[in-house]
Amino acid sequence: MTGASATPDPAASFEPDRRRLRGLAYRMLGSMADAEDAVQEAYLRWHAAARDRVLDPRAFLMTTTTRICLDMLTSARARREEYVGPWLPEPVLDTAALAPDRRTELAEDLSVALLLTLDRLSPLERAAFLLHDVFDFSFDEVAGALERNRAACRQLAARARAHVRAVRPRGAVAPPVRAGEVDAKHVQLMSTFVAATRSGDLDSLMRLLTSDVRVVTDGGGKAAAPLNVIDGADRAARFLIGAARKGWRDDFRMRVSAINGLPGVIVDAPDGPVQTAAFEFDGDAIRALYVIRNQDKLRHLPAPAAPDGGDGRSAG
Repeated sequence: MTGASATPDPAASFEPDRRRLRGLAYRMLGSMADAEDAVQEAYLRWHAAARDRVLDPRAFLMTTTTRICLDMLTSARARREEYVGPWLPEPVLDTAALAPDRRTELAEDLSVALLLTLDRLSPLERAAFLLHDVFDFSFDEVAGALERNRAACRQLAARARAHVRAVRPRGAVAPPVRAGEVDAKHVQLMSTFVAATRSGDLDSLMRLLTSDVRVVTDGGGKAAAPLNVIDGADRAARFLIGAARKGWRDDFRMRVSAINGLPGVIVDAPDGPVQTAAFEFDGDAIRALYVIRNQDKLRHLPAPAAPDGGDGRSAG
């Protein structure tokens, strides 16, 4: 695009980049609601820009969205310090809707483990890593987006990459679950898990857990949830059985769904989802369970397509 070109229609020229921008913003912020706000703000700035003078609209929009996210992270930091209990990213069912253009293992990884690792990075480390390693920005482009020199951006990305590599072998699940798909083996394992939990069968449940399993529950102070991560098979199994005994209702329904690329289940009440659970497996055993009960993080989830499950399958 050159200055001699006619000014492009703002909506038509923005839409091809919307998915990429939403994917960047979600990885930066860990929240679909905040990501949508960031993308909308990027659109408003694109609408107001002298678009006929923008030589590279993609770079302009990615840079704009990155800077908006960095500003949002500054204000989010105070809220995070006051957050009640463990924090988890908002669940995403359709990871393909947030995928970058290129198809690599890292680009397709939206696992909870990776997002928690990104959350522990500094905002600039996170941005440099995502722009370069996931969204294929050159370091010259990263430097322009972050208003740092090229060498500094290389260092930011390198530090971030080291953190990701340090935890990713444990967090990675191979092969990754495709958007909306859960393989039959994991459906069966989750069904067995649900049956053991609801029947109070402690021994059967413990056989499904690794000895160092972790149960991370995000209630955000808005739903009953433990305030700390529960570690170890015995503690986790007793907690899960107790929670099912006290919290399950006859009008709840369970549906199988991929959640952030992991096998998972959504628990629906008649008026909407009340909980998601994403399972991280090590072979046939569960090594991490990520549960979200904070209703603010469940509002964007689609309702089940049918009373007994969105994809026709039930976990128990």
